[in-house]
Amino acid sequence: MSRRDPKDRPNARFHGRVEGTGRTCDEPGCDAPGEFRAPLQDGPRNRGDGPGGYRYLCLDHVRAFNAKYNFFTGMSPDEIHDAQRPYAGWERETRAFAHSGADVPPRWADFSDPLDAIGARFRERKAMERKDGKPLSGEDRRSLKVLGLDHDADRRGLRTRYSELVRKFHPDRNGGDRSMERALQEVIAAYQQLKSSPAFA
Repeated sequence: MSRRDPKDRPNARFHGRVEGTGRTCDEPGCDAPGEFRAPLQDGPRNRGDGPGGYRYLCLDHVRAFNAKYNFFTGMSPDEIHDAQRPYAGWERETRAFAHSGADVPPRWADFSDPLDAIGARFRERKAMERKDGKPLSGEDRRSLKVLGLDHDADRRGLRTRYSELVRKFHPDRNGGDRSMERALQEVIAAYQQLKSSPAFA
Protein backbone atom coordinates (compact mmCIF):
# COMPACT_ATOMS: atom_id res chain seq x y z
CA MET A 1 0.00 0.00 0.00
CA SER A 2 1.52 3.30 -1.06
CA ARG A 3 1.74 6.17 1.36
CA ARG A 4 -0.22 9.25 0.39
CA ASP A 5 1.74 12.48 0.02
CA PRO A 6 1.13 14.73 3.11
CA LYS A 7 0.06 17.51 0.74
CA ASP A 8 -2.86 15.31 -0.34
CA ARG A 9 -4.12 14.99 3.24
CA PRO A 10 -7.06 17.39 3.43
CA ASN A 11 -7.40 20.01 6.10
CA ALA A 12 -10.55 19.12 8.04
CA ARG A 13 -11.39 22.72 8.82
CA PHE A 14 -11.41 23.97 5.25
CA HIS A 15 -12.11 20.90 3.10
CA GLY A 16 -15.13 19.23 4.71
CA ARG A 17 -13.40 16.08 5.88
CA VAL A 18 -15.60 14.07 8.28
CA GLU A 19 -13.44 11.96 10.56
CA GLY A 20 -14.47 8.83 12.42
CA THR A 21 -17.43 7.89 10.25
CA GLY A 22 -16.34 4.25 10.09
CA ARG A 23 -17.67 4.18 6.54
CA THR A 24 -15.97 3.01 3.40
CA CYS A 25 -16.26 4.89 0.11
CA ASP A 26 -19.68 4.46 -1.53
CA GLU A 27 -18.10 4.25 -4.97
CA PRO A 28 -18.48 0.60 -6.13
CA GLY A 29 -15.27 -1.39 -5.80
CA CYS A 30 -13.50 1.17 -3.55
CA ASP A 31 -12.59 0.19 0.03
CA ALA A 32 -10.91 3.49 1.04
CA PRO A 33 -12.40 5.41 4.03
CA GLY A 34 -15.49 7.43 3.09
CA GLU A 35 -14.55 10.71 4.76
CA PHE A 36 -16.26 13.24 2.46
CA ARG A 37 -19.96 13.85 1.96
CA ALA A 38 -21.39 14.36 -1.51
CA PRO A 39 -25.01 14.89 -2.59
CA LEU A 40 -26.84 11.89 -3.95
CA GLN A 41 -26.74 11.83 -7.72
CA ASP A 42 -29.95 9.89 -8.16
CA GLY A 43 -33.36 10.54 -6.69
CA PRO A 44 -35.38 13.72 -6.33
CA ARG A 45 -33.55 16.96 -5.54
CA ASN A 46 -34.32 18.18 -2.04
CA ARG A 47 -36.84 21.06 -2.10
CA GLY A 48 -37.29 21.55 1.65
CA ASP A 49 -35.43 23.71 4.15
CA GLY A 50 -32.88 21.05 5.11
CA PRO A 51 -30.16 19.36 3.10
CA GLY A 52 -30.88 16.35 0.94
CA GLY A 53 -29.37 12.90 1.32
CA TYR A 54 -25.61 12.29 1.19
CA ARG A 55 -23.22 9.56 0.22
CA TYR A 56 -19.69 9.24 1.58
CA LEU A 57 -16.68 9.15 -0.73
CA CYS A 58 -12.93 8.90 -0.40
CA LEU A 59 -10.73 11.86 -1.35
CA ASP A 60 -10.06 10.67 -4.92
CA HIS A 61 -13.70 9.94 -5.68
CA VAL A 62 -15.01 13.17 -4.09
CA ARG A 63 -12.53 15.10 -6.26
CA ALA A 64 -13.83 13.32 -9.35
CA PHE A 65 -17.43 13.99 -8.23
CA ASN A 66 -16.74 17.70 -7.68
CA ALA A 67 -15.09 18.02 -11.08
CA LYS A 68 -18.28 16.96 -12.88
CA TYR A 69 -20.93 18.13 -10.41
CA ASN A 70 -23.59 20.48 -11.79
CA PHE A 71 -26.03 22.00 -9.31
CA PHE A 72 -28.56 22.71 -12.05
CA THR A 73 -28.80 19.13 -13.35
CA GLY A 74 -32.45 18.10 -13.60
CA MET A 75 -33.80 21.66 -13.37
CA SER A 76 -36.04 23.23 -15.98
CA PRO A 77 -34.94 26.54 -17.59
CA ASP A 78 -37.43 28.42 -15.37
CA GLU A 79 -36.08 26.75 -12.22
CA ILE A 80 -32.50 27.59 -13.22
CA HIS A 81 -33.49 31.21 -13.83
CA ASP A 82 -35.19 31.44 -10.41
CA ALA A 83 -32.18 29.88 -8.64
CA GLN A 84 -29.78 32.37 -10.25
CA ARG A 85 -31.64 35.51 -9.19
CA PRO A 86 -29.67 37.59 -6.63
CA TYR A 87 -32.57 37.53 -4.16
CA ALA A 88 -33.41 33.84 -4.54
CA GLY A 89 -34.55 32.49 -1.18
CA TRP A 90 -34.88 35.91 0.48
CA GLU A 91 -38.55 36.47 -0.37
CA ARG A 92 -39.71 33.62 1.87
CA GLU A 93 -42.13 34.86 4.51
CA THR A 94 -40.91 34.48 8.08
CA ARG A 95 -43.09 33.55 11.02
CA ALA A 96 -44.19 36.51 13.12
CA PHE A 97 -43.31 36.55 16.80
CA ALA A 98 -46.12 35.61 19.11
CA HIS A 99 -47.71 38.29 21.27
CA SER A 100 -48.97 36.04 24.02
CA GLY A 101 -47.61 33.79 26.73
CA ALA A 102 -43.95 34.36 27.58
CA ASP A 103 -43.66 37.21 25.07
CA VAL A 104 -45.84 39.51 27.19
CA PRO A 105 -43.63 41.99 29.06
CA PRO A 106 -44.00 42.09 32.85
CA ARG A 107 -45.98 44.90 34.44
CA TRP A 108 -44.18 47.47 36.58
CA ALA A 109 -46.36 46.37 39.47
CA ASP A 110 -44.72 42.93 39.31
CA PHE A 111 -41.34 44.36 40.35
CA SER A 112 -40.32 44.59 43.99
CA ASP A 113 -38.42 47.82 44.74
CA PRO A 114 -37.64 47.71 48.50
CA LEU A 115 -34.76 50.22 48.21
CA ASP A 116 -36.82 52.57 45.98
CA ALA A 117 -34.07 52.40 43.32
CA ILE A 118 -36.43 52.26 40.33
CA GLY A 119 -38.98 54.66 41.79
CA ALA A 120 -36.39 57.28 42.81
CA ARG A 121 -34.81 57.20 39.35
CA PHE A 122 -38.22 57.64 37.76
CA ARG A 123 -39.17 60.54 40.04
CA GLU A 124 -35.81 62.23 39.42
CA ARG A 125 -36.30 61.89 35.67
CA LYS A 126 -39.87 63.19 35.96
CA ALA A 127 -38.71 66.18 37.99
CA MET A 128 -36.17 67.07 35.29
CA GLU A 129 -38.74 67.17 32.47
CA ARG A 130 -39.68 70.60 31.11
CA LYS A 131 -43.25 71.82 31.43
CA ASP A 132 -43.30 72.71 27.72
CA GLY A 133 -42.45 69.09 26.86
CA LYS A 134 -39.26 69.97 24.98
CA PRO A 135 -36.57 67.31 25.48
CA LEU A 136 -33.35 68.00 27.36
CA SER A 137 -30.21 66.07 26.45
CA GLY A 138 -27.52 65.18 28.97
CA GLU A 139 -25.38 67.98 27.53
CA ASP A 140 -28.29 70.42 27.98
CA ARG A 141 -28.57 69.46 31.65
CA ARG A 142 -24.84 69.91 32.24
CA SER A 143 -24.88 73.32 30.57
CA LEU A 144 -27.88 74.43 32.64
CA LYS A 145 -25.99 73.42 35.76
CA VAL A 146 -22.96 75.50 34.69
CA LEU A 147 -25.21 78.52 34.26
CA GLY A 148 -27.13 77.83 37.46
CA LEU A 149 -30.44 77.70 35.60
CA ASP A 150 -33.57 75.66 36.24
CA HIS A 151 -34.53 73.05 33.62
CA ASP A 152 -37.63 75.11 32.75
CA ALA A 153 -35.64 78.23 31.82
CA ASP A 154 -36.69 79.86 28.56
CA ARG A 155 -34.60 81.58 25.87
CA ARG A 156 -35.04 85.00 27.46
CA GLY A 157 -33.95 83.69 30.87
CA LEU A 158 -30.95 82.04 29.21
CA ARG A 159 -29.78 85.33 27.66
CA THR A 160 -30.31 87.25 30.91
CA ARG A 161 -28.34 84.74 32.97
CA TYR A 162 -25.55 84.63 30.38
CA SER A 163 -25.17 88.43 30.49
CA GLU A 164 -25.04 88.37 34.29
CA LEU A 165 -22.29 85.75 34.40
CA VAL A 166 -20.21 87.38 31.64
CA ARG A 167 -20.23 90.63 33.62
CA LYS A 168 -19.34 88.72 36.78
CA PHE A 169 -16.37 86.78 35.35
CA HIS A 170 -14.97 89.08 32.65
CA PRO A 171 -11.51 90.50 33.50
CA ASP A 172 -12.57 94.00 32.40
CA ARG A 173 -15.20 93.98 35.16
CA ASN A 174 -12.68 92.73 37.72
CA GLY A 175 -9.87 95.25 37.38
CA GLY A 176 -7.99 93.08 34.90
CA ASP A 177 -8.05 90.01 37.20
CA ARG A 178 -7.82 86.98 34.90
CA SER A 179 -8.27 84.34 37.60
CA MET A 180 -11.89 83.73 36.56
CA GLU A 181 -11.20 83.24 32.85
CA ARG A 182 -11.78 79.49 33.07
CA ALA A 183 -15.23 80.03 34.59
CA LEU A 184 -15.99 82.57 31.85
CA GLN A 185 -15.00 80.08 29.13
CA GLU A 186 -17.29 77.45 30.66
CA VAL A 187 -20.18 79.92 30.76
CA ILE A 188 -19.65 80.90 27.10
CA ALA A 189 -19.47 77.23 26.01
CA ALA A 190 -22.62 76.35 27.98
CA TYR A 191 -24.52 79.30 26.50
CA GLN A 192 -23.47 78.44 22.93
CA GLN A 193 -24.54 74.83 23.44
CA LEU A 194 -27.95 75.71 24.89
CA LYS A 195 -28.60 78.43 22.32
CA SER A 196 -28.57 75.80 19.56
CA SER A 197 -30.46 73.18 21.59
CA PRO A 198 -34.03 72.19 20.49
CA ALA A 199 -35.21 72.97 24.03
CA PHE A 200 -34.41 76.65 23.49
CA ALA A 201 -35.35 76.94 19.81
